[in-house]
Amino acid sequence: MATTSNMHFEISERKLLLRIVDVLSLLFGLYVVSNVFDFDYFRFTKERWLWSVVLIVYFMLFSTILELYNLQKASRYDTTFQGIILTVSITVLCYLLTPFFTPELPENRLQILYFFLAISVTIFLWRCAYIFFISSPRFYKNILIIGNTEEIKIMSEAIERNTNYYKIVGYINSTPNQGVKDADLEAIEEITNLDLNSVVKEKYVSEIIIASNPREELSKPLFDSLIGLLETGLPIKEYIQVYEELTYRVPVQYIGKDFYKYFPFSRSNQNKLYLFFHRFFDILFSVLGLTVSLIFIPFILIGNMIGNRGPLLYTQERVGKNGVPFKIYKLRSMVVDAEKDGAVWATKNDARVTKFGKFLRKSRLDEVPQFINVLKGEMSMIGPRPERPAFVKQLSEDLTFYEIRHVVKPGVTGWAQVKTDYGASVEDSLRKLQYDLYYIKHRSFFLDLNIIVKTLSTVLFYRGR
Repeated sequence: MATTSNMHFEISERKLLLRIVDVLSLLFGLYVVSNVFDFDYFRFTKERWLWSVVLIVYFMLFSTILELYNLQKASRYDTTFQGIILTVSITVLCYLLTPFFTPELPENRLQILYFFLAISVTIFLWRCAYIFFISSPRFYKNILIIGNTEEIKIMSEAIERNTNYYKIVGYINSTPNQGVKDADLEAIEEITNLDLNSVVKEKYVSEIIIASNPREELSKPLFDSLIGLLETGLPIKEYIQVYEELTYRVPVQYIGKDFYKYFPFSRSNQNKLYLFFHRFFDILFSVLGLTVSLIFIPFILIGNMIGNRGPLLYTQERVGKNGVPFKIYKLRSMVVDAEKDGAVWATKNDARVTKFGKFLRKSRLDEVPQFINVLKGEMSMIGPRPERPAFVKQLSEDLTFYEIRHVVKPGVTGWAQVKTDYGASVEDSLRKLQYDLYYIKHRSFFLDLNIIVKTLSTVLFYRGR
């Protein structure tokens, strides 16, 4: 079909391509430098294969933490350059400081500069090629949307906000009874030709998205054309599925009575091996976290006396797994009696937060006592954030499926925490709920690792609130 002339990469394929070629570029740069210059610090030999493995592990770890594989940042020269310099700098520093697994420090310090430049230059040149060629419009995925205008608007907004690699070439209104084109869809071409085979060839369509819940909305000619295209192998997807893939959220507000189709929760929730290791790492990280936090205790005590002037530790009732309440431990970041008149949403630049409290929140040190909750089994390191009973009652009435968050233990950090900010309203809570349900639905070792890496990135860049 003509669609093959329009090449494109899926989002996951782009990220995989970046990772693979980054590693190849890194190794190629070192190989060239070791053969052109007097460079003896790093050599490729069978006996020293561990050197390469350690270097790759360091680079992959720090490049992920520093968001080198954020596709929006990867499509810009300035953010790419900054990301590479920072990532390679930290990678080289850690590599030099672990001589037990890596080469001993060279006597000629100029070799360290060769080492740094060999990695930085080759990866940056490859990334420039990626931006120029792969991020160009020729590799965009051309999308045709079919459905009613309301769902089409939802889908087009999700594409516009979350990816630069999809291009909507047009839409077909499956309920053309209004007679007037929707003003919000003026920028998208409306296609009236129901011969989808010719539309796909003319527009080089890579994928069709069905943006309508009830199948009966599709006319028989349209339905028959879709069946014909399906037989050719052209991807045809339901819009809620695509929405989830793009936003990493479950769009609960658009799910109706057929909700069970969209909540095939991860088998990891019942997998005893996964749950065993999940609990093992909960205990391990909590013990490590509490041990490391002892270093900061004197500074926190002094800061609390000067900036908070009141009790440092406080407890608050939260809702845990299966709706069972528990007492959460935190370092106080607000003024004393901040909620003497009842529970109030935390807001941006909240006046109740003290100056020292802002530091605790930004650095996430206020969350450290929750490691005690983790050790007690009331919380996990990763999961939906536990909410106040008063807010749970309100949100359960306002938001469908809200209480599904309680099928797993609440977490110190979670998918919603690394993807969005504090919830200060019902609308914000809806967005957090979408992320929480995505985590419960796709819970796995790799998603947990992703959350840990993003949390480290948040702490390192001081992005808390």
